[in-house]
Formats: sequence, C-alpha cells, structure tokens
Amino acid sequence: MLSQAGWDVQNAASGLNLHVQGDRRGSGVAVREVTTARGRADYALYVEARLVGVIEAKREGADLSAAETQANGYADHLTDAQQRLVAWRTPLPFRYVSDGGETRFRSTLDPDSRTRRIFSFHQPRTLARWMRQADEDPQAPSYRARLRLRMPELDERPLRPAQITAVQGVENSVALGRGQHGMGQSRSLVQMATGAGKTYTAVTFAYRMLKHARAERVLFLVDRNNLGAQAFAEFENFTTPDTHRKFADLFNVQRLGAEGMLASSKVVISTVQRLYMELTGRRLPDSVPEGEGSEADLPYDVPGDIEVGYNDTIPPEAFDLIVVDECHRSIYGKWRSVLEYFDAPIVGLTATPVAQTFGYFNGNLVSEYTYREAVADGVNVDFSVYEIETRITGEGGVIAQGTVPVRDRRTRRQRYEDIAEDIEYGAKEVGVGIISKDQLRTVIQTFRDRLFTEIFPERAKRDRDTDALLWDEMYVPKTLVFAKNDNHAEEIVEVIRDVFGKGNDFCTKITHAARKPAERLADFRNLPQLRIAVTVDMIATGTDVKPLECLIFLRDVKSWAYFEQMKGRGARTLSLTDFERVTPGVGPKTRFVMVDAVGVTRKPKVDAAPLERHSDKQISLEKLLRKTAAHTIEEEEVSTLASRLAKLDLQMTSEERAEIERISGGVSLKDIVHGMVKAVSTDDQLEAREAAERVGRDPERAVRDLIERALKPLAAAPVLRARLLEMRRAKDILYDENSRDALVRAGAAVDDEESAQATVRGWKQYIDDNRDEIAALTIAFGADSDIPPAVALRRLQDVARSVARPPRSWTPDTLWKAYENLGQALVRKRAKRTAADLLALLRYELAGGAERGAPVPRPHEEAVQERYSAWLARQEQSGVSFSTRARWWLDHIVGATIERVRFDTADLDYAPFTTRNGTDGFLAEFGAHRAEEIIDELDKELGA
Repeated sequence: MLSQAGWDVQNAASGLNLHVQGDRRGSGVAVREVTTARGRADYALYVEARLVGVIEAKREGADLSAAETQANGYADHLTDAQQRLVAWRTPLPFRYVSDGGETRFRSTLDPDSRTRRIFSFHQPRTLARWMRQADEDPQAPSYRARLRLRMPELDERPLRPAQITAVQGVENSVALGRGQHGMGQSRSLVQMATGAGKTYTAVTFAYRMLKHARAERVLFLVDRNNLGAQAFAEFENFTTPDTHRKFADLFNVQRLGAEGMLASSKVVISTVQRLYMELTGRRLPDSVPEGEGSEADLPYDVPGDIEVGYNDTIPPEAFDLIVVDECHRSIYGKWRSVLEYFDAPIVGLTATPVAQTFGYFNGNLVSEYTYREAVADGVNVDFSVYEIETRITGEGGVIAQGTVPVRDRRTRRQRYEDIAEDIEYGAKEVGVGIISKDQLRTVIQTFRDRLFTEIFPERAKRDRDTDALLWDEMYVPKTLVFAKNDNHAEEIVEVIRDVFGKGNDFCTKITHAARKPAERLADFRNLPQLRIAVTVDMIATGTDVKPLECLIFLRDVKSWAYFEQMKGRGARTLSLTDFERVTPGVGPKTRFVMVDAVGVTRKPKVDAAPLERHSDKQISLEKLLRKTAAHTIEEEEVSTLASRLAKLDLQMTSEERAEIERISGGVSLKDIVHGMVKAVSTDDQLEAREAAERVGRDPERAVRDLIERALKPLAAAPVLRARLLEMRRAKDILYDENSRDALVRAGAAVDDEESAQATVRGWKQYIDDNRDEIAALTIAFGADSDIPPAVALRRLQDVARSVARPPRSWTPDTLWKAYENLGQALVRKRAKRTAADLLALLRYELAGGAERGAPVPRPHEEAVQERYSAWLARQEQSGVSFSTRARWWLDHIVGATIERVRFDTADLDYAPFTTRNGTDGFLAEFGAHRAEEIIDELDKELGA
C-alpha cells in the first residue's frame, strides 16, 4: 500500500537514505522500526527529509482503536534529537493505523481533529502540499481549519434566500465534519426544489472553497451526460461576486473523458460510471463509448460487483469536496464503493430525497426548500391537472382474429401475421406490447380540441365577426409527452403530426435512441416552431427546458421521486423576454398543466428503491433468464420474469405455443408461469415454511427450493430460453387497428369538496392562532399606514413562506382553489395567484368569511385593474386627460402595485422607471405638487 502511494520503504537499521528520491518536491520515505521516546513506531514517514508522521501497523482484525493510542503516543513523544533536528513540527501531525484491510487517519492540523477511515495512505506529495499550506498560514493550517477561519461573509446579492441557507449550511457542515457515520466521510444533504438553482448554489460554495479554503479540486458527479453539459456551462459562465470574472478564467473546469483527469483541473464533472472506468481502466459490460460530444449514458444496472483498486493518477485524496447532483440515484447500491474510495466530504443535491437518501447522508439535512415554498416565493410556477380518460386506456381491448400488423421492437420493421383467435389485452399492455392507434389518436385529438377552450382558455383567439376559434400553432404551449418506450414514442410522434396537421418541425422525438438527441433538445429549448417533444427518460430528470408549459403523461410512474422529477420539468420560471423568444404574444409563464391520460396523478406512489431492486424497466428478459440458469435470480425478480413471460404468451400464435411445449418436454409456457407465481405467493411460501419447521428443516431453504422447482423447466433448458428470447424480439409489438376508442371523460382534475373544506378549516385555524399579527399585517397595507410598503410586503411573503412549509404545504393557488371549489372566491383563469391574493383571503376571514356574509374575495390583479379603470374614468369626467407619456408612468405604477400590493415611491429609482430618469423624470412629467397628489390618490384607490 505504501509503495503504491509513492513511498520508498526502507529499514532504519541499514542503508537509510532519506534522499533516495532526490530533492524534488513531494519525495517521501517510509522507514520501518523507528525509535521514539515511547518506543518503536512501525513506520515513520519522512517528506522532503522531514519527519511528519507515523504508522502503526497491525495484523488483520486487530483492535485499531488501541493502535490509534499507540500511534498518538509515538507522534506526541519524539526523542530530543528528532524534535530538534528532523521533525517538521511537533507533535507530528499525520497519524495512520492499518491492518491491511482497514486504514484510519488523523491529522492534528485540523481543528477538533478526529480519526476517519481512508481507502489507502496519502501520497507524499499530498502531505508536502499540506505542509506548505500550513507554513503559509499557521493559524489556519488545514483545509478544514480554513473552512472555519478564512471564509469571508457570503455575498448574498446574487442569491435567493433558499440558496443562502444552503450555502451557509453546507460550509458549516463541512467545516465541522458533520454527517459522519462512525469514521466515514462527512456527508451533507441539500434538498432544494426543482428550478430553485441547485447547480448555481453548488458553484457558489465550490468557488468559495476553492478560493478561500484552498480546496485542491472539486468533483461534481452528475446522473446523466446531458446534465454534465449543463453543469459545465453553469461553472464556466458563473460570474464571481467578488472579482466579477468568469469562473473558468480563474479555475480550470473539465468534463472527464477519454483523456483522463488533467492535473490542472480544479473542477471535474463526471458520471459515476465514467469515473469508475477512469479509476479501474475497465469498460463496463454492454457499455457504449462515452466521451466529449457523446450523449450516450452508461448503464447503472451492470452484473457483478463494482470493485475499485488504488489508482496513483487519481488517488483517494484527489478531491477535497464531492458534490453529487440528483443524489437520489447515483450513490446507492454497488456504485457507492466508487464514492467511498475518496477521502473527501460529500454534499448531495436533490429535489426528491427518499428514505435511502436520508439514510446515506446520516440524516444530516443542512437545508430544505420544498416545491410549495418555491411556488410561494415565485421561484417555481404552480400547476393544474387536466385528465383525459378513454375506454381502452382504462380497460384494454381485443384484437380480433385475422391478419394483424406486427412490428419488431429493435428494427421497427413491420410484417403481417395471422392469429387464430382473439387476443384480449389489459390496460397495462397499452403502449408496451400493444399499440392502439385509435387510443393514441383519441387522447391527442382531445388534447388538441380542448387546448384553447379548457386547458389554456386564456389563449383563445376568436374571429370578431363569427366568434370562430382561430388556430395559431405559436400559441400551442411548449409540450413534453412522456412515452413508455422508444417504440411508443415513435407512434406518438406520428399521431401528433397527423392530428395537428403539422410536420417534423412541429413535433419531434427526443430519446437516447434518437439521432443527435442533444441537438434536438437544444432545438426544443430555442426554436419557436418546435412546439411538442416526445421522450421516455432523457428529459425526465434534471434537464432544463424552461419554456415548458404542458406535460402529457402517456405512461404510468410508480416512484414518487421519479414522478416529482418529471413534474419538475414544467415548474421552471424564466423572464418574459426569454419566454416570448419561443412563445410570443401570450404574456409571462404563470403556470403549467399536467395532462394525465393514464391516471398517474391519482395512483399511489412509493419511494424509489435502491438499484439492486430491479423494476420491470431496469432488467431485461435476457438477464432474467441468465440469472435463472445460474440460480442467482432473486425472489422479486421471479415475479418480474413471470410477468414478462405471461405477456409473451399473450402474443404467441397457437403454433408457437405448441413449439414451446415441445421444447420444454410437455409443459406449456402458461403452466411454467403459473408455477412461478405460486412459488412467490405468500400462501404457498407460508405453507412451505410450516412444513419445513414440522420436520426440522430450514424454512428459508424450503422457500428457495420451492422457487427453484418452479424455475427448473427454464433453468434446465437452454434451448427453451434461447427460443423464448427469439420470440420476444420478433413478437414484441402487436397493433390493434380495428378497436375504436371512446372518450370517457376530459376535464380539469377537481379536488373534492371535503378536501377543500379541510384546507379552508386549516387556513382559518392558522389565522385564529395568529390573529393579532395578521390583523396588524392587513392594516400595514392601508394607505394611511406608516409602515413602508416594502416592509409590509416582506411580512406578507413571510406568511406565504410559512404556510408553504410542511405540514400545511399551502400556496396562494392552493388556498384560492379551495375557496373557489366551495364557491367562496371568484374564479380566476389567468395569471397565477400571488401573496397579494393571500391578503384578500386574510381580510375575508378577518371580516367573518362566509358565516358573516363578508364580500367574496376577488383576485388582486383584476381588482387593481378595475379600480384603475374607474379612477381614469373619473379623471376624464372631471376634465383631466393624460398624454401617452403620462400614461406610461401611470400604467407602470399600476403594474408595480399589482406586483407589490402597495406602490413604494422608492420604486421610482428602479427599473422600469429608471429608463425615463426615475424620480426626476416622474416629477418633470407631472410637476412636484401634482406628482405627490397622484401617488396619494393611486395609493388610496388601488391599495388592497
């Protein structure tokens, strides 16, 4: 281990040469059996001929805690000669203990230094760098010391409040070494809603650690290649708040590729698979090339264990910080060994932590910012659900006997086959083994027909004379359709182009199987004419397409975390300028709509499981059969295999079923599947356990025997397994061309009355519990209030953030919809609800609500616009008219009032007013006396 790390190992008794590696920087010699004032240390470590540390070596399995005490004794008690002549400093700071299987390390340069496990000994050049840094700054001699003592105040100006909390939380946690389990790495978890700026947050604290704590290098681990490209752009384009230079001008940023890790790199961006390949020099089984410009993602699901050995080019101390983006996936199961190779604190970023996430990070959640809080802050937009139910989607259908089209899954080559009997298929088969063109057409036709009347009614443009709906494809929201697989995506694209009567420029497929998917993704972001994209997984997590306003689910999702990631694609906000660049003429993005065509929003979700627990989509039939032959198939995989074979049996012809029965020695595929289902059933397993216990056998062995007997027809027949795979590949997709689908229901998903009542009751209770503070808050928005409008607005936003946090999780939209559903608020179809609308609901309840006949609350924006129109009308009646230039000022004051509830004269010195000389321009336009009168009048007339 020492030699691997670059140490020259010598004996103290003979031939000692501390200069054997020359006088170069970072030379290191490990000397055996060196005597100290407390006895002989197994190894003394010399760097550049200076004594810097000791190693206490033990046989495997020995008590390493006792060995630590010995090592500390040697490091703390040197001989006089050692102290005066050769020690770099005393006591010696670097202390190691090892039994060959486990190595522990402690550096007394760290404040509150503690022992931690490491993969192997540090290289001498690493210790040399640490020594130089300690000599340069004796008061903060180590990375962790600098994190505590040398980090300047955070410049909060470019950050949102949630980002400030996250940066401070991470820095504090890493500096104190929190989140350790035993002697492992320090681990910190940041939960931040999609769209709230996780990557920008990470770049911020990475920059501060590189510059002020002098971190050597940062690893930024991403889930997918396209996310690596996004992260690379974020790092490169980050403007440093102190010097106002680009990050890439100060620190080299690298995406790890075939050239390996560059010595000059300060930030390395990689997937865990690419990092594994770089560490081991091995390729992953069944992997595809990955490098600069390649968008192919290497698989997570690989057979065998992921083992990592020492790599002197990328040693365990190569990074001082590891950031794991979308950490709900890449840190679990067999891949965690790659991360645990490194001696560095780990920071996880995710919007959707599950139980395994909290477990991995030892419960050290340093900041939390939920989706509801992000909506309350205007960081994300809220959503609504529109449901489309069809008969085939809910019930399945029947393919009548006769000649039917069959398409090969891999080549998509179509042929026709005769089937001798009707084939019934269920709802789960739709889009996977069965394609019903009419089902797809019914869903997409309903979406098109209802798009401007029910889903986005505010975009309806009608002929002035005939009132006919005018169709403009540019008003079609940027829409992402989630398909079940690549073949399903192909069919959906064809149907969308046909139903909308548009070509390739209007709708495209963006999957890993598509040609140049990265270019297509960029086109979808940036081209106005490309309105709809169909994907499977490529845009499901992490990938930003901010102008998205509509998500169509044509696939079910069982994982809560994955569903939240998919939902998050539509939640991103962007400026009006950027939005109108791709969707002109419809105003700002204020919401997004999930079109649920499969019931995904109503079905229960579960937390994502570790990657060892394969879902149907994570492990192929070929792998399941291979594991069956090797007797290594897990119980839950038997259920998956049974499901796959049952689907295949459904698609077979009678001749093929007879062939399978002949190959298997007289057992039908249906009987094989039936035996497998019984073997994993709770009742049959309980019976097997009880029978085993009665005769003194191991009950778990009895269950395994039950499973293996059920699998024997497959395990003992390689020819049968091969033929099943051939049939699967050849008979993957049947087309139902005859069944006609029917729309069952289409409309907005409505919360039931009971749910709305529960929300309103909770809201009333919140007001009652905080009545004095809320009453004072509503008074603060009166025109006669002495409280500055900006302060009043901050207090209102604090209330919005407070109720957005669990367990309430209320946004202004959530509350307003509850009142709408109970008929206690005016229905509002356009802009999203804001904190100003929350004020209307507060005043409504303080006035007694429905019980006392209080006036029904009205949406703030509409109320302000109506009051403004009435004020203008009164001015005109009294003979006052305003020029176009004067109306510009008045209109923008109204806009500011809509946004901030009350107008603050200080706003005149900010955009957009500064484009016309701010306060001076306003006074010049109206005159000092009239200007003051207008502000007072508008404050009284427009205020909530």
